[in-house]
Amino acid sequence: MPEHGDDQQEYADRLAQDADVLKNGWTATIDEMKAMAAAYEDQGWNAYYVAAGHTATEPPDAGPKGRFGLVHVIPGNYADDFVETFEAGEFSTYDVFRKEMDGHVFFVTKLLDEPSKNAIFIAGQYELWNAGNLVSHAMEAGEIYTHVQKLDGTMLGSFKHDDPAKFFPHAADFKQHYGAMGDQQPDVSGRAVSAEEVEAMQEQSEE
Repeated sequence: MPEHGDDQQEYADRLAQDADVLKNGWTATIDEMKAMAAAYEDQGWNAYYVAAGHTATEPPDAGPKGRFGLVHVIPGNYADDFVETFEAGEFSTYDVFRKEMDGHVFFVTKLLDEPSKNAIFIAGQYELWNAGNLVSHAMEAGEIYTHVQKLDGTMLGSFKHDDPAKFFPHAADFKQHYGAMGDQQPDVSGRAVSAEEVEAMQEQSEE
């Protein structure tokens, strides 16, 4: 019969192993983001990249009134360069590169503005169990937003995406746990969203 202390040690070892797996997944995600940015720089693009210190899966009832989407909190020393790049284009082209690991999603969002040859790469991670409400709302709305802000809540920029399935390719898996999510099939366009548009979206939801 195992000793109680043995059970505690096994639990501690399992936690340490899980932590190592998640740390390795995050490190690999950041490395992949940097490699993507370098490849675009080699092709003559201006490539900005940042790893979010925290990414929240925010449904409409969790954050500022009317706002929803993936909210990336980036370090303050990256903010000025982000804003400069964000304001340089529309970023109508985007893609998402993601990997699931032990209940976590590690992903890189690629945002491109072809006319100005500016590219933005944002790495983030979140826990799947906490994403259900956002997945449900995004699939019903047929759109999702990427928001970038500083730790103090200062908004730096937002992007609208008209294909939430790029971010949540297994949305049907959530349906069993969080209810119906609509069958809308959106197109695959996107664009940068000004602070004024985000504010208008919030005001509209208050009406």
